[in-house]
Amino acid sequence: MSDSPYWFLTVFALGALAFALAPLGVAWLWARFFSPRKPGRDKNATYECGLVSRGDARMRFGAEYYLYGIVFLIFEVEILFVLPVAVAFSELPAGALVALAVFLLLFVEGLVWAWAKGILDW
Repeated sequence: MSDSPYWFLTVFALGALAFALAPLGVAWLWARFFSPRKPGRDKNATYECGLVSRGDARMRFGAEYYLYGIVFLIFEVEILFVLPVAVAFSELPAGALVALAVFLLLFVEGLVWAWAKGILDW
């Protein structure tokens, strides 16, 4: 079509843009022509599980819950690293076992640190 090497990139970028914007345009047209227009107090209210909201939505939440969750996720992911070694334990060379020992040592060090900081205390 053209001698420019950027022709393909231009067509590809336009196709990607159309792929992203086409569903948004269809949804907007559907909402404009087929959605019922019945504004009212119930329709415009914020949905809160069917209950009338009371008080301020911005309440203080303790950071220790987040820290506890993050520590749980770290220990959960650790299982994914140790599981392949446990499956192939008898066929691994000594270097792999040393690497696993270093990994577990660092992991236990993190556990001791979290315990000493009081993250695991409720």
